[in-house]
This record gives sequence, structure tokens and C-alpha cells, in this order.
Amino acid sequence: MFLEKAKKSPIFSSNKNTTPQSSVAGWKVLIVDDEPDIHSVTKLALSRFKLDDRPLSFLNAYSGEQAKVVLKEHQDIAVAFVDVVMESDHAGLELVKWIRSDLKNNKLRIILRTGQPGQAPEEDVIVHYDINDYKAKAELDSRKLTTSVYSALRSYRDIMLIEQGRLTQQQHRQGLEKVLKATSGLFELRTLHRFADGLLNQVAGLLNLQSETLLLTCNSLDAMSGPVDSSEIEVLAGTGNFHNCSSKDIPDSIYCLLNKALAEKQCLYEGSVFIGYFPTKTSRWINLLYVDGINEINELDRKLIDIFAINVGIAFENLLLNQEVEDTQSELILRLGDVVESRSKEAANHVKRMAEYSYELAILAGLDEQEADLLKHASPMHDVGKIATPDAVLLKPGKLDDQEWQVMKQHPVIGHQILESSNRPILQAAAIISLQHHEKYDGSGYPNGLAGEDIHIFARIVAIADVYDALTHKRCYKEAWALDDVLDEMKRCSGSHFDPTLLSLFIDNINIFERIKTHWLDT
Repeated sequence: MFLEKAKKSPIFSSNKNTTPQSSVAGWKVLIVDDEPDIHSVTKLALSRFKLDDRPLSFLNAYSGEQAKVVLKEHQDIAVAFVDVVMESDHAGLELVKWIRSDLKNNKLRIILRTGQPGQAPEEDVIVHYDINDYKAKAELDSRKLTTSVYSALRSYRDIMLIEQGRLTQQQHRQGLEKVLKATSGLFELRTLHRFADGLLNQVAGLLNLQSETLLLTCNSLDAMSGPVDSSEIEVLAGTGNFHNCSSKDIPDSIYCLLNKALAEKQCLYEGSVFIGYFPTKTSRWINLLYVDGINEINELDRKLIDIFAINVGIAFENLLLNQEVEDTQSELILRLGDVVESRSKEAANHVKRMAEYSYELAILAGLDEQEADLLKHASPMHDVGKIATPDAVLLKPGKLDDQEWQVMKQHPVIGHQILESSNRPILQAAAIISLQHHEKYDGSGYPNGLAGEDIHIFARIVAIADVYDALTHKRCYKEAWALDDVLDEMKRCSGSHFDPTLLSLFIDNINIFERIKTHWLDT
């Protein structure tokens, strides 16, 4: 968009060097892109840029390999714009890895740019590569380009101030290590609740103190219309006296400080209190951090907090984008699971209970929370293969004959065929579960006669959850069983149908699963 406008400009057609002339050394900016026009347009858009009365000084590379040469020669480059697709589809990503791993340069601020977003999906890039911003070229007009450079340069400047020896060498190295670890770790957190808890832990680690802290969020429209109050703000997490508090429990004095940060649109230090201001660019939410008891922090701590605040804003943005993608995937999977189950006349909330049973048993079995979440979101697709099972077989109220049984036994393979070609982790997990959830621990199941731990743990968990829910609810071919009868039958099948270790965990914690069953009663 900006490129097309700039090409029509008389300035663009000129052969003049657009780098400003100045006696003050400029901030070095490296442009890595195989399109010469992108170099010209970027320089034009930033030709009047200054930070601390210093202009920009541009360096150019037209491939990842050329960029490596420039980066070795110039150790003081502040910002690099890096194209993703150059001499190869992932040349930019490979360059980022080289900068951080081989060159050991963690100070350089990297803004990744791509004209082909599909080549490098934003969620994957943000999570797996140590970059500071990620933009599609189509969205980079002059204003957004300038904003990105301001943010990146301020972060670089603050890092360099710490490194230039204003405090002891040991202090600044420890501080840099903390802030880099803290902000990179935040990108890996998967849910807003865990992000909130993680953020408070990171702040405590940065400041080395036990503080009263709050992480809050409010709608930007509310903030624009005037001061916010308890009805317009939500508490995401809290520590100390604010643990498990609601917005109504927050004193008016704190709301005054929060509203001051919202009005000034920046982080604040007020006496012994720090207010972090973390807006998101593409959503309507503004997140606020309240930390009390910081009167003991030194200048290094303040610098670290400033850098931290910049990166947390980016982390919030990408977390919300990632959460939206995951929520959409999960809802579609759940709805498709509901369609399959309703066609086969299963209990109305069968897939919802299955998802919750599977999550809880996974946690009891020692799987980490990310794996348990993956299982929870994938399990509703366990019977998706039944979509191809004829009604005469699927809805038959009595016992199936041998021919009908052979037709029914095809649904795990069909489900696997539907899902196996996807590269999405949720659908990959769903493909495994669909194929293996009728395998039995002693090898007598179908379709492949797998036994023991050759059956994926996801499928072994789902097998227990599926049978428990099937026996405790009415089906077209049976009435619901009493709990004692269900548990007796499942114990009888320990080691034959079910993994005995997993089944023992399930039965020993049956109160957890009974609560889930009660919560998701069929209507």
C-alpha cells in the first residue's frame, strides 16, 4: 500500500540519497530484503526520523548471506528489518536464528517483514523465533513503520545504556539476563490466566521483592469515555492481599493511579507504586499492572522495567491473537463432535464431559498442562469416523450382527483418514485418538490390535473416559448403569481393556469425574 503511493511520489523517482545528513552519528538500521524498491521506500518513509536528536543511518543487504557479512562488520546495528522470503522461503527465519545463536547478538532489535504471510504463520514465528515485531508488508504504511522503529530503538537504547557501565558489570549482566528470559518466556504461555500469573512472577523476579501486585484489564472504549471504575475493569491475577480479589475490592486510591496511566497512555512511577500500561494494537483491551512497595528499586530496575513493559505489550498482543485462533479451532472441533454424537443419538453433553474427563485424568497421570489441554481439545473428535456409518447400523437399538459389526468397526480408520493430513497439533492428536480409542490394553481391540504402551496415552485415557460416560448414561441400546456397577465392570476390565495404572488413578479420584458429570447433565 505504502509502496504504491511512494512510487508515484516525485521524491521516489529521484536518485538522491534519502539518509539525512547530520554531524551526529545516526542509529544504524539494516534493511534485509531482495526487493530494491523496499529498501528505497523504507528509507523514504524514515527520512525525517530522529530519536534523541540522532537520525538514522541505513545499511543494505539483499539476501540472508549478505546480511551476515554486514552484521559481522557492524557490531552496533540497532534495528534490522528482515524479509522472510529471499534466496529461500525461510531465509529470513534462518538469519534470525544465526543472529541470536551463532552471532550471539541479543541486543539487535529485529522486525520481521513478509509479503507472503502464509509462508511463515504469525503464531509460529512469534513463539519459535526471538524477534521483536512481525509485520506484513501490506500493513506497513509510513505511520506504522515509524511507530515500530521508535519502539525498537527505545528498547535498544535502554539496553545499551545499561551495557555502557552506568552500573557495575555484574549488575547489568544479571539484569539483562533477567529481562531477556522474562520477556521471551511470556511468549510461551498459552492462556490468559497463566499469562497473568506468569507476568506477576516475572515482575517479582525482576525486582527481587515481595510486592502487592495486580494485573487488570479494561475495554479501551471505557477508558476513552472517562475514568474507569470497578464495573469497567476485570482482575486477571493478584498477589499478597490482592490474591483472589475482585474489582470491587480495589481501593479508590489505586483506581486514581490506574486512571492516570490510562489518561497519559504510559507506565507510571508514583512514590512506591509502579503502574504498567500495556495496550494491544489489534484488540480493544488495555492491560494494567499495579505493583506496590518498589521504593527500594534502583535505576537499573527502572530501566529493566521499561524494557520489560515494551516487550510485554507485544506479548499481550500475540497471546490474544493466539488465543483467538485456538478458541476458534476448539469451538469448531467441539461443534463437529456434537454433530457426530447427535446423529448417533448419544447423550447431549457427551463430548463436553469427555473433554473434561480426559483433561483431568491426563493431569493426574502426570502430563503437563499443555499436553492435557491438547487432549482436552482433541478428544471431542474421537468418533468423527461415525459420520460415514450408515443409520441402519449406527441407530440400531439391538445387538449388531457380524456384518453390521464389521461396518461399525471401520469408523476409527475413517476418522483417522479424515484428520491425518492436517499439520495442526490439535487435529494430529485427534487423528491418533480417533484411530486408537477402541484398542485394548491386552491387544484384543481394533482396528490394529495394539497392546500396552504401544497405544498412545491419549487414546488410553479417552478409552476410560468414553466407557465411563457411555455406561453412566442412557443410549439407544441400553439404560444408564448405577455408579457401583460401572466401577465394578471397569475394574473387571483392568489390564484387559484398560491401562491398569490409569484406571486406578481414575477410580481413586472418581469424585472429580462425578462432579464433571453432574455439571454437564443432559437436558
